[in-house]
Amino acid sequence: MKFFSTALIAITAATISFSPVLAGDHSSVASGTFTGASDHITTGGVQIIKTADGGAVVILDTDFSLDGAPDPRVGFGNDGTYVDVTDLGELQQLTGLQIYIVPPTVNVDDFNEVYIWCKQFSVPLGVAGIS
Repeated sequence: MKFFSTALIAITAATISFSPVLAGDHSSVASGTFTGASDHITTGGVQIIKTADGGAVVILDTDFSLDGAPDPRVGFGNDGTYVDVTDLGELQQLTGLQIYIVPPTVNVDDFNEVYIWCKQFSVPLGVAGIS
């Protein structure tokens, strides 16, 4: 029961923290499903959502899971190549719902993949083709 309460508090806090980002008009621009890479198991869905103010967020769905790795990051790439300048930050947790704000310097329309990237070893841990 304690685990359930802690998880519920974490999800509620995340929802409250990001409510202003997701409030109002927005549309899902792209979505995809992760496939593991570099002998890692990465599963679950991802969505890219544009906000009314012209920004964007990346949402790792509740079914997201990574088996573990040092220094996992979230970012974008194209056709099998991760692009370093798109780094959205450290993976918040190995499983579950996560939201990442895309900086204005990154145009989500320029990319066709979302990566879970190991910065320490410069290898992909998971890739989701987005469309």
